[in-house]
Amino acid sequence: MERLEMFCYQCSQTARGTGCTVKGVCGKEPTVARLQDNLIYAIKGMSAYLYHARELGYTDTEIDAFLEKAFYTTFTNVNFDAESLVQLALEAGKMNLKTMELLNKAHIKTYGEPEPTKVQTGTAKGRGIIVTGHGLKAIEELLKQTEGTGINVYTHSEMLPAHGYPGLKKYKHLSGNLGKAWFDQKKLFAEYPVAILATSNCALIPKEEYKDRMFTTGPVRLPGVRHIDGYDFTPVIEKAKSLPELEEKTGDIVLTTGFSKSVILSLAEKIKKLVENGKIKHFFLVGGCDSPVGRGNYYTEFVKLLPKDTVVLTLACGKFRFNDLELGDIEGIPRLIDLGQCNDAIVAIEIASALAELFGVGVNELPLTLSLSWMEQKAVVILWSLLAIGIKGIYLGPILPAWVNDDILKVLTDNYDIKLIGNPVEDIKAMLA
Repeated sequence: MERLEMFCYQCSQTARGTGCTVKGVCGKEPTVARLQDNLIYAIKGMSAYLYHARELGYTDTEIDAFLEKAFYTTFTNVNFDAESLVQLALEAGKMNLKTMELLNKAHIKTYGEPEPTKVQTGTAKGRGIIVTGHGLKAIEELLKQTEGTGINVYTHSEMLPAHGYPGLKKYKHLSGNLGKAWFDQKKLFAEYPVAILATSNCALIPKEEYKDRMFTTGPVRLPGVRHIDGYDFTPVIEKAKSLPELEEKTGDIVLTTGFSKSVILSLAEKIKKLVENGKIKHFFLVGGCDSPVGRGNYYTEFVKLLPKDTVVLTLACGKFRFNDLELGDIEGIPRLIDLGQCNDAIVAIEIASALAELFGVGVNELPLTLSLSWMEQKAVVILWSLLAIGIKGIYLGPILPAWVNDDILKVLTDNYDIKLIGNPVEDIKAMLA
């Protein structure tokens, strides 16, 4: 398992391997410093979700109050107690559940509940705009302003689930999806002569060859890239009009997204019967943030190797490692079910809770295994959300979170049975044992 290096701004030291080995000016124990970093990552991720909810008019004073406490704790060096910092991380996980519920409510109230939708890859004839990020408000405004202009709008990475919302899919020029996870954008954006709009995190410093046709909005800022305050996307549209038309080039892959809680629960009795009859043996939640490392291929091989009597739930950009695979169905139940963006982890949690109630067992007794990829800010807080509600036996990889050292890993494995991914064949055997 690879480890990332971290830089301590207090001590002006670069920490490698299992962590800082020297107490610097701050006097912090290495584990305390890392737990503070963990809490910072968690509240950054939660703040991103809260920002998008606020865009749509939804707020929560309890969440705001927790963020104040958490920022105060981490940025003013008032808490040096490791056990207390773990409890704060669990509290962050609980607050993130409220945050994801709030954002999910905002999305559904604004755009309707997602429904299973097939999404074409490749290009349609005409000029285009690619939208990347998580900001549904931004893509909605862009779709309104481009209606009737002959410009096609394409989604990239975490924007793929936009196709499942009735209030967004009604725009016929929401044409399809281009590319995969966030880190392919430098190659992707250079390949297509279109305007580009970045709406949230995971926007990379652009290459010169497309910098002049890239735009940012909301919290995103990139050097040399024009920023748009508010939602008047006239400059993006004018740039798109000035670029050459794309040719009709339909991709070989058709993706499916938009499985909401109500869609899955409408199938609950059928799922229960298939499980009781031994036709569905196991469920896997495979998702998280994809990372540009070779070991990310683990998830492709993992899903390929799963028995045909298993079902894969997925969300976030980690799904791009395998969402182009043809897994088929089990008597009408798709074997690959895309629940949406990373914030739609709340949907997965609610589905798991409903199935546990249906079968009369606890969530940890369900035939369900979670395998989560890479722990950046949003994934960090989702991990703590899962731990906060008592989920155990989660598999993590391909990189350990940067804030984890051996002491923290021991707490996670001893208390929550966290496991690190290894060989997909052996992991599947263990999960199904």
